[in-house]
Amino acid sequence: MKKLFAMLLTLALVLSMAACSFVTVKQEQTIPEKETQATQKFTVVVVHADGTQKEFSYETDEKFVGPVLEKAGLIKGENGQFGMMISEVDGEKIEDSNKAYWAIYEGEEYAMQGIDTTPVKDGQVYKLVYELI
Repeated sequence: MKKLFAMLLTLALVLSMAACSFVTVKQEQTIPEKETQATQKFTVVVVHADGTQKEFSYETDEKFVGPVLEKAGLIKGENGQFGMMISEVDGEKIEDSNKAYWAIYEGEEYAMQGIDTTPVKDGQVYKLVYELI
């Protein structure tokens, strides 16, 4: 009887170890690999104070629009309490921030966040529009 009990106990131990290693292997297979940001293309339309427009195309693996435009030299600005305040786009400066600003649009919709937190979306058209207050 003791031998039978010892064999059953050993068998139970072996089966539980096998089950644990199966679960561990199964979990390792379902852990996603490190995500890589795919290269995305987008367009920026700049509408100057005089109404003229220029179009710029970019290809990047960055997550946000602002850093791409800043590195390319299209925009300049300063970081403030609410993110980057754009002071210059395509060489045109905001002289009096009490009278004008650079508005950001995603397509035709006014962006609800700053340029530095606007996510890059493949194929998206962004607009930077000189607007009077």
